[in-house]
Amino acid sequence: MDSRKIVLRETVIIAIGELALSAIMVGIFAALNKFNLAVLLSALGGSLVITANHFFMAITVNLAADRAEQGNVQQAQKMVQLSSIVRLLVMGGLLVLGIQMGANVLALVLPLAFSRPILMLAEFFRKKGD
Repeated sequence: MDSRKIVLRETVIIAIGELALSAIMVGIFAALNKFNLAVLLSALGGSLVITANHFFMAITVNLAADRAEQGNVQQAQKMVQLSSIVRLLVMGGLLVLGIQMGANVLALVLPLAFSRPILMLAEFFRKKGD
């Protein structure tokens, strides 16, 4: 399968999973009578940050794999390392910005923990050969 299609498919899986789990989280906030607009926007913001992080990570890994196949292994390693640092700094900056703008910290940060279970669940349901 074309690497661009793989990146897009994986990003869509993360985005759908993030929205679903964030909706459940917002429902729990509502059940606890803690729901407000800041919770909703924080949940969406956290989901957007982690989905974008996953997208850019997947692009970088595909580009690095292409470079490694061409024999530029050290350049590929440096590319992945630099991308990791930049993505972490950007995510941190966006989270700090969100908190400064009045986001609900819990609703903003919890979606960051959703990506791993989403990927594990997606892998569980993945067809062989996909």
